[in-house]
This record gives sequence, structure tokens and C-alpha cells, in this order.
Amino acid sequence: MSVEIPLIETDRLILRAPRLEDLDPLCGFYADERSHFVGGPLDRGGVWRVLLRIAGHWQIRGYGVWHITLRETGEMIGHAGVINHVEWPEPELGYGIFAGFEGKGFAHEAAEAARATAARQFGLTRLISLIDPANDRSKALALRLSAHFEREEELMGKPAHVYRHPEITGGAA
Repeated sequence: MSVEIPLIETDRLILRAPRLEDLDPLCGFYADERSHFVGGPLDRGGVWRVLLRIAGHWQIRGYGVWHITLRETGEMIGHAGVINHVEWPEPELGYGIFAGFEGKGFAHEAAEAARATAARQFGLTRLISLIDPANDRSKALALRLSAHFEREEELMGKPAHVYRHPEITGGAA
């Protein structure tokens, strides 16, 4: 089983397929208490399973989450892409930036590029973002991406705010 994961390039970033060498940067992210919005904190074994889940999502769904790297250095700084777990109401645009790289517009740049590619290459033209009600940074980014609050629902036993992204037509963001 193999899937070709498209490479996305922006002015400052490269969004690429997950790799084995991403385990250590992911461990750093999931060691931080801030990772509780996405299932953390996790030990190394838990992070390994996250990495496998990211790679497996691409295999099973044919789309998924890219790992974000800085164009200049190749350093991994986060993730952005489409998640559609069996518990999800529909495909979600998800994103996250590692500590030390926030506040520089990287999450916006990556999420916008991932959203446009999801529409153009996978036909996913009207995504949602599922956001923990306490995650103010993620809500602010959703709004900056022109998403709007649609509803609150329970997701895996916890409340989630559903933000609806604008429909993308013609393959452009």
C-alpha cells in the first residue's frame, strides 16, 4: 500500500509527508502541557503511535496531515492538514505550531496552503475545524482563516466548537 503525499511549498514553509526523523520534534511538542488540546502530553511510545496514525491516515483516507518545516533550515515546526477520524462529523482542517514558532504567521500560512491543496487535489472544499472551547489561539486562527463559529457539539466525551471554513471553489484559497 502506498500513497503519494503532495509536497506544498509556500514563501517560508514546506509542508511534507511525515518521516521517522520527526519523532524527536514531535516528542518535544507532546511533552509540553499545551499539547493537551490534541491528546497530550504523551510519552515517547504515545508519540510514536501518533506518528503512525498520521502516516496511516494518508494510507486509509488518501489525504491527511503534513508536517511543516522551515524552508531555510528544514526544521520541523508543526503540522497542518485534514483529519477525518471515524468519530469526526466530517473532515477537519487541523493545525498546530510548536512552542517558539508561534506568533510569526506560520500556522496561518500552513493552514491556508493545506486548505487550498485539500480542495484542489482531494475535492475537500468546505472543511470544519474542531476546537477545544478553551483554545483561544486556535479559535483566533480559524477566524483569521475566515471560518465562522457554527455550533458546539460533544466529541469523544468533550465539548468542541465547530468552525466552518469558507467553501473553496476553482482550486484557489
